[in-house]
Amino acid sequence: MDSEYLDDRKLDSVPDSIVARENLRELHLDGNLLASLPPAFERLSALEVLHLRKNRLGSIPESLAPLTSLRDLRVGKNLLTEIPDWLWDLMGLEVLDLSENRISSVSPRIGRLTGLRMLDLGHNALSSVPETIGDLTGLIDGLYLSDNRLTSLPESIGNLARLTYLSVTDNDLAHLPDGIGRLARLRELRLYNNRFEALPESISELSELRELHLMGNFLRSLPGSLGELYGLRILDLRNNQLSELPSSFTSLAALRHLDLRGNRFTALPDGLRDLPSLEKLDLRWNKLRTVPPWIDELERRGCAVLL
Repeated sequence: MDSEYLDDRKLDSVPDSIVARENLRELHLDGNLLASLPPAFERLSALEVLHLRKNRLGSIPESLAPLTSLRDLRVGKNLLTEIPDWLWDLMGLEVLDLSENRISSVSPRIGRLTGLRMLDLGHNALSSVPETIGDLTGLIDGLYLSDNRLTSLPESIGNLARLTYLSVTDNDLAHLPDGIGRLARLRELRLYNNRFEALPESISELSELRELHLMGNFLRSLPGSLGELYGLRILDLRNNQLSELPSSFTSLAALRHLDLRGNRFTALPDGLRDLPSLEKLDLRWNKLRTVPPWIDELERRGCAVLL
């Protein structure tokens, strides 16, 4: 593949020799000082991969509009405030990185990009995402919505049945849609630093889930069905308001790391000692009246216990 790597060169313009290469397939320009691209960029009709992260672009240049061969476009960490409407016509896109900008809205036309495998809208100023995000049924590798101003997620997010990674950390979410349970292939779910007081029972339907991160919420209880997440390996519950665990917890036979720091536990259920795969149990900054005698048993079998 005809490729060019010009990362971190402190370029403030694209060399003429680059735009003359009409067979160029891959171009990396991350970490430069580019505030614009030349109009002649539209000649790069064979371009499939274009990385422009960490530049000074105030808009996505219109010279990219004719580049219908693009599969991988990364313009994160620029100065973008909006997404041009023509971008939704680049229907060959499989990777789209718009993270770390100043974008405040996304058009419903995003649903046209049904070939996307990864979408990163994290670290922007979004207060909502359109219902049509559920049309992106090709998403597999990740949907990143962290560090925005989201107060809700559309029910249609449950249509993303092939998605393996979802991050909506550092938002203002108090509820998850019941449709979250339809993410049948989800392996990692990151929800920390929101306003959740409870989780929907449908979360137990995430049969492929391996990691669940819930740090920094307001959880007072967990759904009884949580124990049905039989493949769960990492569960982070630190800095919530939990004082008990559901009895179904004893069914989490694959659980390796359990973080209960900074909650309101005064006692722990004896069932924790029966978790056969547990390698790390963090109990610091709780209100335990006594240390259960089975803690020694856990440590003898190799589990690191932090009190």
